[in-house]
Parts: sequence; C-alpha cells; structure tokens
Amino acid sequence: MENYIVSARKYRPTTFESVVGQEALTQTLRNAIRTNHLAHAYLFCGPRGVGKTTCARIFAKTINCLNPTAEHDACNQCESCTAFNEQRSFNIHELDAASNNSVEDIRSLIDQVRIPPQIGKYSVYIIDEVHMLSQGAFNALLKTLEEPPAYAIFILATTEKHKVLPTILSRCQVYDFSRITVADTIRHLQYVAKQEGINASEEALNVVAQKADGGMRDALSIFDQLVSFCGTNITYEQAIGVLNVLDTDYYFRLVDAALAGNVSDALLLLNEVLAKGFDAGHFVTGFAQHLRDVLVSKDAATVQLLETSETIRLHYQEQAKRCNAKWLFNALDVMNTCDINYRTAKNKRLTVELALVKLCRLVEVQEVQGSSVQKSNAAVASKPAPTPQPAAPKPAPQVAPKPVQQAPLPSMPTMGAMPSLGNIGLITATPTSAAAQASGAKQPTSTTEQPAPAQRNNPFTADQLIDAWVGLRVHFRGEERLLAMLANNQPVLVNEELCRITVANPWQKQEFAKFGKKVMDLVRDALQNDLLKLQVDVAEFDRSSKAYTAVDKYKLLVKQNPHLADLKTRMNLQLE
Repeated sequence: MENYIVSARKYRPTTFESVVGQEALTQTLRNAIRTNHLAHAYLFCGPRGVGKTTCARIFAKTINCLNPTAEHDACNQCESCTAFNEQRSFNIHELDAASNNSVEDIRSLIDQVRIPPQIGKYSVYIIDEVHMLSQGAFNALLKTLEEPPAYAIFILATTEKHKVLPTILSRCQVYDFSRITVADTIRHLQYVAKQEGINASEEALNVVAQKADGGMRDALSIFDQLVSFCGTNITYEQAIGVLNVLDTDYYFRLVDAALAGNVSDALLLLNEVLAKGFDAGHFVTGFAQHLRDVLVSKDAATVQLLETSETIRLHYQEQAKRCNAKWLFNALDVMNTCDINYRTAKNKRLTVELALVKLCRLVEVQEVQGSSVQKSNAAVASKPAPTPQPAAPKPAPQVAPKPVQQAPLPSMPTMGAMPSLGNIGLITATPTSAAAQASGAKQPTSTTEQPAPAQRNNPFTADQLIDAWVGLRVHFRGEERLLAMLANNQPVLVNEELCRITVANPWQKQEFAKFGKKVMDLVRDALQNDLLKLQVDVAEFDRSSKAYTAVDKYKLLVKQNPHLADLKTRMNLQLE
C-alpha cells in the first residue's frame, strides 16, 4: 500500500513560479539571482503558512544549481538539485530555533559555517522561528551574521518580526510576506482538486479559504479533512457541516426579514442558529461582517474589497440593490453596539434579540422621519402670509424695589456723596436684528435707499424675559465680569417696551455699556420683539452706612452688644 502524503507536502512549491500569492517577492529574489546581487543575510517574516520556509528552500536550491535554466530556475537534474530533492544535500542546513535556542546551539552552527560547501557555491543556513532565540543566542549570532564567509548565506524566518532584535534586523534584507487572498487560495485548491480527481464546488472551496484566513498550509489541511469525509465529491452543505461554519444563507434571509420589518422571522432565525449549537456572539460578529460585505457591494469601486468567490459576490450585489445605504449604516451601528454590549450583558440572548428587533424597525423609523420632513416642507410651502396680530393688553408696570438704606451711626463720620453718572441711554433696537447680521445679508444704507425691514412686535411675559436673560450666558462664555453682572442683575419689566436693571456701582454701569447693544439684540431675537428697550440704573449708595476702619467696626459691634466694651476694658484689649 502506497504511503499517503498530505496535500501540504505533496503540492509544496518547488519553483518560484509555483509559489502562490507572493509574486512581487518571488520576482525580487529571481532578479537578485539573475544579476548575482545576493545578500549575506535575509529575514523572511509574515503569517503562518504563506511560504516563508518554502521560498528559503527554493532560493537555496536555485543559487546552488550547477546548470540553471534560461529563466534562472533550478534544473532539477544536476548533482546539487538531485541531492536537495532527495534531502541529502550538505549545502543546506535547517535549524529550528524553537527547540535549539540556546547559546551552545548557535555556537555549534557557527562551527559549521567554517566548513565550505562540497558541491555548489554556497552554504545556506535556514533558521526557522528565529524570534525564539534567547538573548544570549542572538548576541552570539551577531558577529557571524554581520561578516560571514563569502560562501555562507543566512535566511531567517519568523512569524513575529517585532520580537527580533533591531541589531539583527539591521544586518538582514527584510522581506514581508503577505496573507494569501481568498481568490488565490480558491484557484490553488481547484488545481489540487483537479490533480487528485476530486469534484469540489466553488462555494465549498470558498468556505475552506475563509476558514484558512490567508494561510495556504491551513487551507490544504482543511481540504484533506473534507476529502476524508466527503470522498471525491465535496459540496457546500458538507463543507459547512464538517467545518462547523454557519451557512451564509441565514445572513441573507435575516437581511430580507429586517427589510420587510418581520420581527417574528428574525427571532425564529436566531433560534434556529442557536439550536444548531452556534454561539450567539459569533453570530453577531458574522452578521456584522455580512452587512459590511453588502455595503461594499453597493459600489463598483468598493466591490473589490469583498473577498469571496464570484458566485457569492453576485449574490451580495443582488441583495445590495435592495438595501438603502442609510439603512445599512444604521444596521451596522446597531450590530456594532450589540457586539460591545454582548460581552458584559448577563442575558446575552435578550441582547441579540433586542438588536434584531431594532433592525426590523429601522425601515419603519426611516419612513416616519421621511414623512415628517415632507409634511414640514409642505407646511412651510403652504403657510399663508402672516397677518397682523392684535396688540396684547399691557401688563401692569413693575417697579423695582428701592434698596433699603441704613441710618448712619451717630459716632461715625459722614463722607461726601460720590458724584453720580447719568443713566445709560435707552438701548433701542437697530434697523436690523442680530440674526440678520449673523446671516451676512446686505444691510440697507443711505446709498442703497432700501426701506428698513419690518420690526417684530410679539407679546411676551416677564418670565419669558427672565428666560431670555438667563440664556445670554451661552453667548458670552469667557466674559467673566459680564456673566457675573447678568447673574446678579435680572431685568424688571416696566412695560411692554421697556425693561430696567439696577447695577451696584458706576463701574459696572460702564462695563455693561460695552456689551449693551449685543445683549439686547440677543434678547430681542429670543423674544421676537424689536421694540424692547433696556434702561440701566445705578443703585443709590450711602458710604456712611459702611464700616471700613477698625474703630468703625468696633463701634458697630458695641452697638449690637454693649458687653463687648466691658470685655475690652477688663482684658485691656487694643484696636489695631
């Protein structure tokens, strides 16, 4: 009975031409061989199963070939190629750094470097998983790696480039291997299936390629697993059953149910998925990926981002035509939020079900919003011209309470009254409001001879005036002095066209005058009344009622408590 060889070994590439998904990198190596520009050290890095060690072996075999072809490939007939194919070549040395990572192992390798090749030009040393070397082993390799003999070439391979010392990286030519795309994986699997006489559907091979996640070795191993179960005929249903992959048809059906607003079908689909043993968290991430694939399928420019077979790509494009882009954006946001909340939720199934309910109601919400916008536009278009409103009855004038004055103490000296400033003139409405100024509209001037716009005269109450006054704080952030005055001095409505505030001193009056016009423009816009005016008064101030010196304060305290004078006398206290 013939020994069975797994596909990953049986169909391992033997030439640069047969390497899958690394065309730019293999072409660079072939050019280096053709021009004889060979470096003394290379570093091949990338994900697992993408061809790092394979390319290292092909490179070592090719540079030692005694009769290379016109395309500078190995001839597979000379003594060096024959020895390599039969795995008895003494020119190629492989070291697994994962199990030989000590300083002694590297010193043994350095001793081998001193021996020149017997057949061929070069001795090639391939160190796999080089990031597993210890710190001492890296240091032992540094000098030899920098200045090896002319016949020695080092090829280091690793899946974790960031763990390799920078001093090692600086001595090597670095080649970054990329993930193998789904399309390249499917093509190679089709070639292997044809060579083995196996009939495999494209959808089944797409499942294998998606499961392999860019690694050809993983894809071939999964393919062998399917062959062991299915025989010579591999179908899509068998592939998802063996690999425990959720059928993408569930995702397509769920999108159709959400677009139809059918909550019952969506919940039943979720129950069917969970009944088959699939995790709800994986279902959420898978469905979010499906929505993303539908979104990129809507545009011909982004459909190339969809990594799948041609048949399934057509299915995505067909469903994308039925989906609104805005709906897809909202659906992705719902599923992303569900994915975040799922990790911390105690009732995980309820979290997923609520997300599906929201998806089914997205179309309804968008229709309601759209109809509201249409009604609003129609109402604006059909709104009749405003008719003059009858004047509201004038409210009773409110008189501000006069500040209480304290009588001067008999023993306190009186001071001359501070000269008073005249009241700020009434801050009246300008021909244009602040809203018109902010919009940048052209204002009428004496040269344009345009008539002044009609003034607004909407009635308002004293409470509405206070609310508008409080709202000024939003417009004057950073003006701390003005904000303090606005908070401490609220306006009093005298009549429907006049309000008044009373500030503490003339300085506040002058400070408020800097912002008076802007303040009133904002108030008028808030109240929709351009006839309102503001009067700023200064409270009457009596210096005689204030105690400033220590003597004045003492006399005031004695008046309130006569026993304080006896205490001062008995304890012989002095006023500072």
